[in-house]
This record gives sequence, C-alpha cells and structure tokens, in this order.
Amino acid sequence: MKAIFIHNNFRFWLLISFLVAGFNSVSEKALAQDYTSNEAAESKNLITNYQDKSVTSLAENSVQENTEPMAQVTSVSQLNDVQPTDWAFAALQSLVERYNCIAGYPNNQFRGDRAVSRYEFAAGMNACLDRINEIIASSTAELVTREDLATIQRLQTEYGSELATLRGRVDNLEARNAELQANQFSPTTKLNGLLIVGIQGRTSNRADVKPRDGIKDTDDPGINTNIVTFSYLGLTSQLTPRSFLFTGLLAADGSSKPRLSNDVGLSYEYPTNNKLTITDLNYRWLITDKLALMVGTEGVNMSNAFRGPNRVESAATGPLSLFAQRNPILNTGFGHGGIALDWQFAKRASLQALYTSYTPGNPTQRNGLFDGNTTTAVQLLLTPIDTVDLSLYYVNNYASDGCLLTFVGDECLTANNPSIGKSAPLQTNAYGATVNWQISPRVTLGAWGGYTKSNIPGQSGHVETTNYMVFLNFPDLFAKGNLGGIYVGQPPKITSSSLPVGNNVPDFINTGLGRSGGQPGTTTQIEAFYRFRVTDNISITPGIIHIIEPGHTPDSDPITIGILRSTFAF
Repeated sequence: MKAIFIHNNFRFWLLISFLVAGFNSVSEKALAQDYTSNEAAESKNLITNYQDKSVTSLAENSVQENTEPMAQVTSVSQLNDVQPTDWAFAALQSLVERYNCIAGYPNNQFRGDRAVSRYEFAAGMNACLDRINEIIASSTAELVTREDLATIQRLQTEYGSELATLRGRVDNLEARNAELQANQFSPTTKLNGLLIVGIQGRTSNRADVKPRDGIKDTDDPGINTNIVTFSYLGLTSQLTPRSFLFTGLLAADGSSKPRLSNDVGLSYEYPTNNKLTITDLNYRWLITDKLALMVGTEGVNMSNAFRGPNRVESAATGPLSLFAQRNPILNTGFGHGGIALDWQFAKRASLQALYTSYTPGNPTQRNGLFDGNTTTAVQLLLTPIDTVDLSLYYVNNYASDGCLLTFVGDECLTANNPSIGKSAPLQTNAYGATVNWQISPRVTLGAWGGYTKSNIPGQSGHVETTNYMVFLNFPDLFAKGNLGGIYVGQPPKITSSSLPVGNNVPDFINTGLGRSGGQPGTTTQIEAFYRFRVTDNISITPGIIHIIEPGHTPDSDPITIGILRSTFAF
C-alpha cells in the first residue's frame, strides 16, 4: 500500500509539472508568434508593438476563440484531429483513457496546435485533480490509522536525542566536505612551453682590446655566424584557489657574444649545453586581494617578482638583445632562491620588495643564502594615468667576486688581480627609473636610466657606473599582433674608479696596474627589430643591432649583428 501511495503521489506531481510546463511553453509560443506578426506589420517601434499591441491582440484572440463549449471525451479516437503519428498521441491517450480528464471542442476536435487559454487550463486542471484525488482516496483508504500515528510520535520522542546527534554529525560532515572541495589539490598541472631558434651573423671585431689576462685577441674569425636555441617548459600546479607552485625547466645552447665583450648578449641566450636545468621552483600565494608572496629556491629575482613598465618586455617576442629587455640594474645579482612581496597599496600604486641569493644552496665560503652574492631590492610602480607607467627602484647587492651578474656592459667592477689570485668583493648601491608612455594605441615612447656606486668593504675608494636607454615601440605595426621597435642606449659603463691599486678594471685591461680611472670610450647600442606574427603560436623576428665602440674602448671596431629569431609558444 505504501508503494502504491508513493507511486501515485509521484505520478500526481509529474502530471502537475507536465501541465504547468506545457501551459508555459505553449503560451510563450503564442506570444512569440503573435509578436512576430505584429512586428512585421509595425516594425518601427518593436518595444511598443510588443507591450501595447501583441499582448492585447493575444487576449482578444483568446476570448474570441475560447468561448465555444467543451465536452468530455472518453477515448482519444473521438478526436478527429489527433493522429497516432502525432508526437503527443501517447500522452493524450493516457490522459483521456486512464485519467478521464481531457475535454474536446465541438465537431470532435482537440485543436492541439494552438495556445491554451487560462479558462481552458483551469477546467482541464480541475478535471485532472478531481480524478487524481479519487485515485488517491481509493488507494489509501485505511492505509494509516490513528494508532500508527501515535506509534510514530512515540518513537520520535524516544529517539529525539539520537536523531539530534545524527543531525549534528551530518551537518559536520557536510561542512568538512565543503571545506575539502574548496581547498583540494588540483588534479591537473597546466603546462606552457617555448621554443626559440635564432640565427645570428656579426661582423669582425679586430679591436685592440685586451682581456683580463692581458693577451690580445689574435684569433678573430672576421665573420661570426652561429645558432642559439632555447627550450623552456613551465608547469603551474594549483594548490589552492589563491596559490600555486611554479616549476620551470630549460635547455639551451649557443652564444653570440664576442670574446672581449658581453655587449651583444641576446635575450634568449642561456647556454646549458642542452642539459635540462631547473630555472624556476617557487611558491606564489595571494595572501589578500592586494598582497602577494613569492618564495622558492629558483627563479626568485627582480625580472620575475617586479612588474615592469615596459609592456613588451619578453625574451621570446620583445627586443632581441639582453640590454634592451630592461634596465640592467633590475638584473643585478641574478637571484635564484629567496623571498619577494608585491603590495598593491593603492589603485594606481604598488610596491615590490625582494631578498635573493645567487647560490642559496651552496654552504661553502662566499656562498649560501647570506654569505654569497645576495641582493635586496625594492620598487615603487606608479600609473598616474592609464597611458603612463613609472617605476623607481633601489638595489643593494653584495658580490663576493666583484661581479654584479647583470651580464651587460661593465658588470664585473673589480679586476682578477694575479697577485692575490681573485677579485675583491663589492658592496653596491644601485638606483634607477623607467618610464613608459603610450602616446597612442600604436606608438609607445619609453626610457630608463641607472646609476651604481660600489666599494670594497672595509677599504676606501669606490667605483661608479651609469647606463641609459631610449626606445620606441610600435604595436600592431602593419598588422594586428605584430610589433616594431627601435632602441638606442649606453650599456653600463665604469665612469670613474678610485678603488685601491690592483682593482681598477679599465686600467688593468689596458695593461696598467689597476690604478684609478674610468673607461676611455663610450659604447652606444642601436637596435631595430620587427616581430611578425605568423599564427597565434608562431612568430618570426628579423632585426639588426649596431654597436659603436664595444667594450667602451675608443679604438675598437663597431659590431653589426643581423638576427633572425623564430619563436614557437604554447
């Protein structure tokens, strides 16, 4: 009996749902048809036609059509406009012959292809409800007695505490399940990749420039053509909705640098002899909506942690040379492991800070997280208006071997003195600024400048360097997704040095004893490139770099480099 009761109730609600859904869908169809006809007739004001005329017309038509009397039918065969091939034939047959609650119009018509009026719906609904009530009453007579109800109430009272305990346990399980779903580890890790192949050819450099061992370069090949390859895979593993672990794997080969200068280092040079190297292993956490944290053993450096104002900064699709990527001061220390913070303290202002080490996992002398080449830096990034970005930054670096590790221009500021067999350590304070102005959607003007002042701890004297760059970018040049660029600047140059004798780089290179003084010449780099987007994943970038007085040496020959870089990213 209980099964019959549940089954009949289920059929009852199913029938009600069917009737209501049918009423809504048919009415909406009628509204749409009537609206379409009025729209064709009076298309000048669609909203007015629909609100003021369509609804009125529909109501008038319904009143006129639905005033004919209806009669109960006992078999679907009595309806001469309903065929066994109709899609709703089975439903009509069940309602007529099983529930006896369908009425037809005169002339034995059902008129199933037109909208139902509210009167018709009410009449049909009432007939079906009456019939269903009869079925339920006949099926459930004497199903539940007063004694049964009394027994149920007594059991509820006796087991009230157990039921309350069970309810609490279920609520607790639901809460824990919701927490697990919100903080579960992502079962997938997103993968992105990058492949760069660059072909470079440069002119000869028969400069009378001496390397640090004092031996002239007598084996210059005249023309140097080479290939540089760069392969990178990045894996992003979502730990929580607000944090993820980032891992980067790199394998590269080839170099375009001349023997006596690193002025022509390219942005995608990272020679590992094609050995797979971990370049990124760090955890990133959005602590609040305005504060983010980065901590890790690899890839914690300013190029990753500081947001840059140069909006096309990219080794894969931006400028070709390493110098044109960003201010070399922002490469200082070439950090691996450490910690960084990014705080968006205002709508148009943010502050980034970082502490990193070049060899955090090496415990030997002049290495490690605190004793080796370490860098502390802070940047203030401002966007006073939508088209202007301005960043001001300060960097403090301790270099145990006297090299700032920027790999651009004069980055080793103390000489490898043969008398002591090593370079002296340096403490450096660096200052810089970068501005980027989007003059129009297709023209951007930018510039940066930098200054460093370094000294040997515990000794008198210091060494100073300067650098600058001015650039123009042309987004969507000739076609959407393409980019043109012109960059002119001076790589870091030792302008003066009063370090103790034996430590001055310019004098030592020029066969001196390392006495005070700066570089005698000034290097100027001119770079132009055009990135052509072949597809969303492939781009080709031809370009040229011309370097005047490489190595900041006045008698050195200029260097011209032709480059063709192809990039595939996914």
